Amino acid sequence: MLPCLLMLTDIVIMFTSSWLAVLIRFSMDERQYPFYMAAVMANLPFFILIHLGFFYQFKLYHRAWRYAGNRELLAIVAANLFGVILSYMVINNVFSIPYFAKRTMSKGIFVSCFFFDVFLIGASRMFVRWAENASERNARRGKPLRVLIVGAGDAGNIILRDIRQRDNRNVVGFVDDDNAKWGQIMNGIKVYGGRDSICALVKDLRVDEIIIAIPSMEATAMSDLAEICSSSGAMVQILPAFFTSLDASSVRVKDLRPLEIEDLLNRDPVQMNLKEIGSYLTGKTVLVTGAGGSIGSEICRQVLRMNPSKLILLGRGENSIYEINRELSEKAPQGVLVPYIMNITNREGMEEVFKTWHPQVVFHAAAHKHVPLMEAEPEEAVFNNVTGTLNTAELAGQYGVERFVLISTDKAVNPTSVMGATKRVTEKIGQALNKKYSNTKYMAVRFGNVLGSRGSVVPLFKKQLAKGGPLTVTHEDMKRYFMTIPEASQLVIEAGSMGDGGEVFVLDMGEPVKIMDLAKKMISLSGLVLGQDIEIKVTGLRPGEKLFEELMTAEEGTEKTSHKKIAKAILHDEDPDALYQQIEVLRSLKDENAIIGQLQAMIPTYEPNHF
Repeated sequence: MLPCLLMLTDIVIMFTSSWLAVLIRFSMDERQYPFYMAAVMANLPFFILIHLGFFYQFKLYHRAWRYAGNRELLAIVAANLFGVILSYMVINNVFSIPYFAKRTMSKGIFVSCFFFDVFLIGASRMFVRWAENASERNARRGKPLRVLIVGAGDAGNIILRDIRQRDNRNVVGFVDDDNAKWGQIMNGIKVYGGRDSICALVKDLRVDEIIIAIPSMEATAMSDLAEICSSSGAMVQILPAFFTSLDASSVRVKDLRPLEIEDLLNRDPVQMNLKEIGSYLTGKTVLVTGAGGSIGSEICRQVLRMNPSKLILLGRGENSIYEINRELSEKAPQGVLVPYIMNITNREGMEEVFKTWHPQVVFHAAAHKHVPLMEAEPEEAVFNNVTGTLNTAELAGQYGVERFVLISTDKAVNPTSVMGATKRVTEKIGQALNKKYSNTKYMAVRFGNVLGSRGSVVPLFKKQLAKGGPLTVTHEDMKRYFMTIPEASQLVIEAGSMGDGGEVFVLDMGEPVKIMDLAKKMISLSGLVLGQDIEIKVTGLRPGEKLFEELMTAEEGTEKTSHKKIAKAILHDEDPDALYQQIEVLRSLKDENAIIGQLQAMIPTYEPNHF
């Protein structure tokens, strides 16, 4: 069907081109115009037949024009060139019949016909290419998504305009909490009502997708709105809060992202100028231990933005170090990254690292963190967390490191687990060594769970959702603090810039979240119905687990810092000699009960919890 249509199109084009050639050349000459127009009309059948022969020879009717390129364009030019040359020879030189001899065509007409034919036939083939590609895109996209935009302000209206220009969506309505806008028509779209009408509108308007376009909304309101949208059954996209600081005209559909669990946790994102606060890393040699882990790898990403002279990626897992090194190699200048496969408990190996590279800033993120596993292996917890930290921290002092930043945890506060107790010991190590090595500033940063970190509850719930459940919660009343990995890493870097030595900084994690509520929200976010599509199973507390985590001990006070999200804990001074003696005793023990007893002697607030 298409070859026949193309042939008919070419015939019409050649007729039109011949007529245009005479019109342009002789329209102002009333005496010659009728003669040459008659000549063209008389010779046109031969002109067309000759050209069609060359078009067939050059396969202009048997090409996949959807993929047309330079080769196809050359074929059009060549077919028309040979066609016009042969037409000229036949019409002006071969025909000897008097009727035709009196109606010869000038060279100028042939030249004009050639250019018109090439342009118009080429344009027709490009139209075919566009039409076939558009048809393929529409077939691939299917029916346009019916969209409800939440937020009838600047961002929402710009999203609407961008959708109309370039996207396969059909906006069917606005929702806005400003009742002054209700019933108004904005860019042809009605504002139906407030957030309370969302679920009903999704049903009445057959909405496939909701776009939340209110980047300036505060956390509590956004959490409530996100929960309403996720419970509606429609897909949900959101404009990140990042766009609150930008001109509204910069907003695009491509900037939207799917609704994530972070949007449901009632937390304001941390805002900071990382370039400003991270200037102490520029041009420095920075060592990150545990560089392949969730927090360690994100610290590496943030540090690289500060343009260090060297960034040492140290960890004992070769796969994770390989991955972060490969990722950062795409952004880092040649020679900046130094990957190391090394265990922090290897004193000689660690000393070789310090001796070779002389790091000026150390972020110590390497540690065992899984509470139940460390309850079963207290000797390993002490060896890795205490001995490994002592090795790294002592070498930092001996080799003149300027700043040593320890990554701690809220589980170190009034610990009920071996892991938490060993992390509290590492905080004490930093305090003690800060007295011993005056040229090195030691500090620790204490925070809670990070969303998406390996082994944490959110990835676990995602895996359980993918398998169809059930989601497992250890206790109905369990609460945890949460923060995103980038937020925690940026605050760690900022805390490293403000420490004078010996501090334990505490990050403001916002309000704690009930794990049961988190599970319910993730079920809702997945479009499932609790009790119908999936279940939640309460399994009971595991050894060493707490119902509630704390960021401060009862005897600790706090001081404000220059950042409202970072506080400084007021701690008792540590006697380095006494602490060293206690650590030596701890490291020498092999019996589980003896290790726990020594940890209790070192950390009076440690109360083992064995469920």
